[in-house]
Amino acid sequence: MIVDCHTHLNKVAGGKIVDSVNVLCRHGDRHGIERFCLSLGFGREHSPTPDQVRLHNDQVCEALALRPDRLIGFVYLNPVHTDDALAELERCVVNGPMRGIKLWVACPCSYPCLDPVVERAIELDLPILQHTWLKATGNLPNESTAADIAELAARHPTAKLICGHTGGDWEHGIMAIRPHANVYADICGGAPYSGCVELAVAELGADRVLYGSDAP
Repeated sequence: MIVDCHTHLNKVAGGKIVDSVNVLCRHGDRHGIERFCLSLGFGREHSPTPDQVRLHNDQVCEALALRPDRLIGFVYLNPVHTDDALAELERCVVNGPMRGIKLWVACPCSYPCLDPVVERAIELDLPILQHTWLKATGNLPNESTAADIAELAARHPTAKLICGHTGGDWEHGIMAIRPHANVYADICGGAPYSGCVELAVAELGADRVLYGSDAP
């Protein structure tokens, strides 16, 4: 089975959730991808309000209901609003259909406000997919790097953390997370540079390298 660990909804075709799901599954059929880990609704706010977070997750839940055989939901959280993030985690995972956590650019993931979220994720045995990047032109405000997730992993060595995009600059990203066995490299979100997967497997081991596409 091929599992794509990193996909999102996007306004394609008719601009409805069903259209986005149909396009995703159609491409999955072409490439032999049987499951998609799905997070984020149609918006892309850098630091969403609790209401915006709930809307994102409601949209993903709608998608999950359409294709529960293909889609695995990751609840999107903004840990800056820690109490709301914990409540949303309960709503969407404990009392809902989702099975993982997605964090984006609201704050660097090394910040202490993530600790309660990570501790609850450990209790529930949930993976956390954290966007990470290192741009030559400069990161977005509060955008995490692989060094940030390495710092988080050191504080929470039993957490299951996924380094989204392998840090963007994958040579730096792989080396940053290498000492932390609880951090997995997610190969997606950039041009398919020759050597990325090979280096990740050589330095981390194949069991710490995950396929992701960042579709669409």
